Amino acid sequence: MNIVLLTPGTGSYHCGVCMRDNALAKELHRQGHNALMLPMYLPLTLDEDAASPETPIFFGGVSTYLREKFPWLRHMPRWLDRLLSQRVLLKLLAGKAAAKTGGPDVAEMTLSMLRGEQGNQAGEIEELISWLREHAKPDVIWLSTALQAGLTRRLKAELRVPVLGFLQGEDAFIDGLGAPWSERVWKLLGERMHDADRWVAPSRYFAELMADRIAWSADDRRKQMQVVPNGISLAGYGSPPPGIAAERGPVIGYLARFIPAKGIGLLVEAFIVLKKRGRFPQTRLHCAGSMTEGDARYVETLKSRLAAEGVDRDVAWQPNVSKEEKIAFLESLTVFSVPALYGEAFGMYVVEALAAGVPVVLPRTAAFPEIVEASGGGRLFEPGANETENAERLADALESLLAAPEEARALGAQGRAAVEREYTITRLAERLVATTREMIDAPPSGH
Repeated sequence: MNIVLLTPGTGSYHCGVCMRDNALAKELHRQGHNALMLPMYLPLTLDEDAASPETPIFFGGVSTYLREKFPWLRHMPRWLDRLLSQRVLLKLLAGKAAAKTGGPDVAEMTLSMLRGEQGNQAGEIEELISWLREHAKPDVIWLSTALQAGLTRRLKAELRVPVLGFLQGEDAFIDGLGAPWSERVWKLLGERMHDADRWVAPSRYFAELMADRIAWSADDRRKQMQVVPNGISLAGYGSPPPGIAAERGPVIGYLARFIPAKGIGLLVEAFIVLKKRGRFPQTRLHCAGSMTEGDARYVETLKSRLAAEGVDRDVAWQPNVSKEEKIAFLESLTVFSVPALYGEAFGMYVVEALAAGVPVVLPRTAAFPEIVEASGGGRLFEPGANETENAERLADALESLLAAPEEARALGAQGRAAVEREYTITRLAERLVATTREMIDAPPSGH
């Protein structure tokens, strides 16, 4: 089967969705499919070799922005578009782009992309179609996010193939645009998502949230929405799972982007609470994950906070790690926590920690209860009424596992077994291929 994955790149920091798509493309190759991963907007920043390293970047971030801002550039010659979409130029500008996730400019461009053939990037859609027709000849197209739904109508009309899309936490981005932009985006998104044959959500929580936000009927949800949990490659992970690192002193770990929304500030406060209690004085906090220039400024405030409490020497920071470094980091931990309270659609980092045999401690919010209850790989804590209460409750949950190392090992082992059973990239690819074959064999949907 010829499968094309269209994946927006970040250009400057590791993106969990990009890395998942890259691992998925490699697994599809292994299973005998021709999977082509095409980056959009900015180059992909990955923690391993790219599955499709020589493919061009479509909707280059610079030319897409210029087309939006200046009407006379909407028909720029192809040579100029190629020049503006050079990887070197896009990477140079990617750091600034990463920090700009809201405001009128971003909102207008989001709406324009959702308008698809009626938007200001209509010419770029035709260029993509022409390239796919000549070089890829896809049997199906997979979209990495619902924010690409505006492409679907023309792709289906011209290439005559089904389109499957993934849901990946779009609500946080859309709501971050602010009123009145977010309302306009939600309305248009609900209309444009009907153009695709299927939307795959990584959790029941997020499937229902998105269906509610776009005001889909029960019939729409049944026909066009499906839940398929994310998966990871287990290559490089120890088997059987390694022993918990309690013998070298307890280590609490964090692996996600260094931003407030992921809860790293909350974890720092909980760590301070733990250290002040004095029950486990040798406990350390190790933090790894993606970090942009803007994120680095936030991390400096956290380091100052830790220094003010006299515990900064017990905290280590590892930004932008490779896959090998990430696995070694996870396998050195006693317990893992990314206490995101904003409404995580899945949390790939949870499965990565469980794959390393490390128990997780997470808030009872969003998709976390589904993963923890299905895997048996950790504990949940109830969020409090304020930041201080959140920190105390997280500290309580972490402390209870530090006090029960045998139980922590058992939870980690259960989590590892669950990953092998349900959350591998092989299992994800098999499920998606089965869904795709159903779409190909089904009669035209008519929407």
